[in-house]
Amino acid sequence: MNFSARHGTVNLTMVGLILCILLIVGGALTLYYTKGKNITLQDISSAEKIAGLNFTQKEKKMMLGDLQNNLSDYKKMREISLDNSISPALIFNPLPAGFDLGKFKGESLFIYDEPKEVQLPDNLEELAFYSVTDLAWLIKNRRISSEYLTRLYLDRLKKYGSKLRCVVTLTEDLALEQARRADQEIASGRYRSPLHGIPYGLKDLFATKGYPTTWGSPIYKNQIIDENATVFEKLTEAGAVLVAKLSMGELAWGDIWFGGLTRNPWDPTQGSSGSSAGSASATAAGLVAFAIGTETWGSIVSPSTRCGTSGLRPTFGRVSRYGAMALSWSMDKIGPIARSVEDLAIIFKAIIGPDGKDRTVYDLPFSYNGREDLKNIKVGYLKKAFDQVRHNKEKYLAVLEVLKSLGIELIELDLPEIDPNIISFILNVEAAAAFDEVTRKNLDELMVRQGKNAWPNVFRQARFIPAVEYIQANRIRTLLIEQMAQKLKGIDVYVAPSAGTNLLLTNLTGHPTVVVPCGFDDKGHPLSISFTGNLFEEGKALRLAKAYQLATGYHLQHPDLKKLEQIREE
Repeated sequence: MNFSARHGTVNLTMVGLILCILLIVGGALTLYYTKGKNITLQDISSAEKIAGLNFTQKEKKMMLGDLQNNLSDYKKMREISLDNSISPALIFNPLPAGFDLGKFKGESLFIYDEPKEVQLPDNLEELAFYSVTDLAWLIKNRRISSEYLTRLYLDRLKKYGSKLRCVVTLTEDLALEQARRADQEIASGRYRSPLHGIPYGLKDLFATKGYPTTWGSPIYKNQIIDENATVFEKLTEAGAVLVAKLSMGELAWGDIWFGGLTRNPWDPTQGSSGSSAGSASATAAGLVAFAIGTETWGSIVSPSTRCGTSGLRPTFGRVSRYGAMALSWSMDKIGPIARSVEDLAIIFKAIIGPDGKDRTVYDLPFSYNGREDLKNIKVGYLKKAFDQVRHNKEKYLAVLEVLKSLGIELIELDLPEIDPNIISFILNVEAAAAFDEVTRKNLDELMVRQGKNAWPNVFRQARFIPAVEYIQANRIRTLLIEQMAQKLKGIDVYVAPSAGTNLLLTNLTGHPTVVVPCGFDDKGHPLSISFTGNLFEEGKALRLAKAYQLATGYHLQHPDLKKLEQIREE
């Protein structure tokens, strides 16, 4: 009896202790999970599956506290406003080990073929399709005024811009002011550059005081940034005249923006491709003498191909991106779109160089000799890429025959074996960071393009790419940079079809590419070929591309805009 009583007393005491412990632990766990938004072991299991990892139950339990602390830090970070203009402290470096920047030091050489004489056409409307070099001669020699030419382009922008959906904002007041100033300066003997008095357009991701900078999205449709992009400032200093802010694919993807689909002037039923959609379309249609675009993954090359224009995507770190919308800090590049290669060289010369604001820009000269002996240029070609072309193959192979006819000995070249597509998510991660609030505040629901293959979905899925994998991808990128340096030893420029693996690879490694038209398909759509140079050696790629252009003349053709007159404006 006594034993039983004593035993029962002991049992009751133990039950009490256990209940107390359970209450304490339960309260702690409740507080813990509530604070962590109920992060559970199941959450970790789901996350590890997404990341392709495998942890033990013990390892998962060990993580819970750290994951909660991370989440708490994320919340604090999100309280700090990060404007799109603020770049990461990590700066991409495209230089392979041992790269000698010293070889670029010294005076830059710039030789282009300035016309000896340029005749005015009987129909002055044809001036709209003249090259920058020809227009420059006419303005410099006061055969036409900048104001006359500016009004001509403004009239064409008003007539065709809405039909092509390539114009976001006309900068008419600014343009006429700049044109009159140019005429006055030239009359007084002050000639700034071959761009003095030349009307041009800017892709609508460059900030320009007093005018909207919409980034192609309804989210930013009324955005006015109270600063000027460095590119705009440099072109203004060169005397160029800004006539329009041109359309771009929404947040720099594709050719669809809040104004609709930007059309290809060669075929208005077709989009102009993107994301420098308006820049290529307006240039091809003779609405501007040239335009400025940007490229992260094909956004100069692709619309130039579609619209039959010449384009230059320069070496990463050549042109300041200050005042330009950031999409991918390690891949964004700024370059010109024009009607001829020599135009590209002239425009590029005006916009390069550091400004003390974009820390990725190198202070290196740009050398271009438009008369250089082609025998001095070692030219490679991607045989495998030419062999794999499915459509219009004969047009691409004809490019090689033209180059051979110019006395060029073509050297067969292969790309690195690593597939760059496996690390293409670098762009997605950086873009998701650049537009973090668009996702977190559900502003993505306001965007024009929705669905799987559009920014809203890409921004969301990029949130699940582990930071470790992003770093690993950039380490693989380093391998690609080193391997490209080995592949290009002894090669100055190589030739390749504009689409394909080469396009992504060279955007990741930062190499410059010149794209020019190389004919037309059976439906009259332009085709293009790309000339890729070594880092900071745009001049040689431009020289070779110029020689090809002069031998073929495809760049002299322009679209018949009568088709546009049948289009009903919406």
